[in-house]
Amino acid sequence: MSNAGMDAEVFEQFLIQLERFVRDRLIPVERKIIETDLIPENVLEAMRDMGLFGLTIPEEHGGAGMNISQYIRTMHTLSYAMPAFRSIISINVGMFASALKNGGTEAQKAAWLPRIAAGEIAAFGLTEPGSGSDAAGLQTTAVPTADGWLLNGTKRYITNSPFAKVGLIMARTATENLPKNAHISAFIVPLDIPGVTICKSDRKMGQSGSHIADIVLEDVHVGSQALLGGELGKGFAFAMMSLDNGRMSVGAAATAYARRALDSAIRYATERKAFGEPIANFQLIQQMLAQSEIEIYAAECMMDDVTRRADAGENILRKAAAFKVFATEMCGRVVDACVQIHGGAGYLAEYDAERFFRDARIYRIYEGTTQILQLQIAKHMLREFAAAN
Repeated sequence: MSNAGMDAEVFEQFLIQLERFVRDRLIPVERKIIETDLIPENVLEAMRDMGLFGLTIPEEHGGAGMNISQYIRTMHTLSYAMPAFRSIISINVGMFASALKNGGTEAQKAAWLPRIAAGEIAAFGLTEPGSGSDAAGLQTTAVPTADGWLLNGTKRYITNSPFAKVGLIMARTATENLPKNAHISAFIVPLDIPGVTICKSDRKMGQSGSHIADIVLEDVHVGSQALLGGELGKGFAFAMMSLDNGRMSVGAAATAYARRALDSAIRYATERKAFGEPIANFQLIQQMLAQSEIEIYAAECMMDDVTRRADAGENILRKAAAFKVFATEMCGRVVDACVQIHGGAGYLAEYDAERFFRDARIYRIYEGTTQILQLQIAKHMLREFAAAN
């Protein structure tokens, strides 16, 4: 099962156009976004016009029909700019649309995919106040009614929820925990219906312009057509399939942002003088620059490999996790080196180095923390070893 995706030549042209867009339109508005904590509406419109909200959505539903490699390379190109730009579209494309494409009924796809591709914003409701990595502890419930479902619960740290028109909400449809998380189903919930409250945006360490907030569901009634795929107990599986995409997307974002930080460190090192010469001439500065380059290159190679395997239909759960862990930890080291190369200036808000440092920290936490993913990788290795012996 391989995915050919968009025509290769058309895609390369698109990437060139996107690189120009990042340089000419996105990076120049970053300071304004830091001040206002919002992406300007005209920039969002330009992103919609470029088709960024429908990258992997099939062409018959108004999207670009990209395969996974193309999608991740697009995220990588976009993520050279501040994280808010990837954040606003990645839930649409990598999570909501992906779950719908893999698990939705034809009617659900026809109803929602064109709206998402056109730039309506979606949210993905898995995390709760009492359960993050431990999805089995999920408390939100969906109880059947005569003509649908009644949802109750709270979702926490939900990206884009203040702007979203629709959410994919994971809820318990069985009281006891079932094998393979079959007690969890997924529901397509319009966020403007009675009983849905979006709380105020949380204040964060970094990532200006990207918003997270709680979604509270109190006796929210949805029709029977809201159950993803029309099947009970499949929600978690579709959510997890989406998470592979999400992890590769975060890995790509961290890899690109590390490159941005390194570029800014090189520029600073060649301009800043100490002892009568540019600090770029000092070997310990060069060591930090070289080490950063080496690690970014390794992450880029992992990105190319895992996405190629994903398009070939391989099970990439372990490799997507490995790429996400390596790229995000690497990004942490590179943004730290960037601050160090800037010296005292690296601690000042007038330089980008301190913002890169704060923005990058979340990459090691969301879409699976480094520690949870290490456990997952080890579990799969041990399971394979046991099966082979």
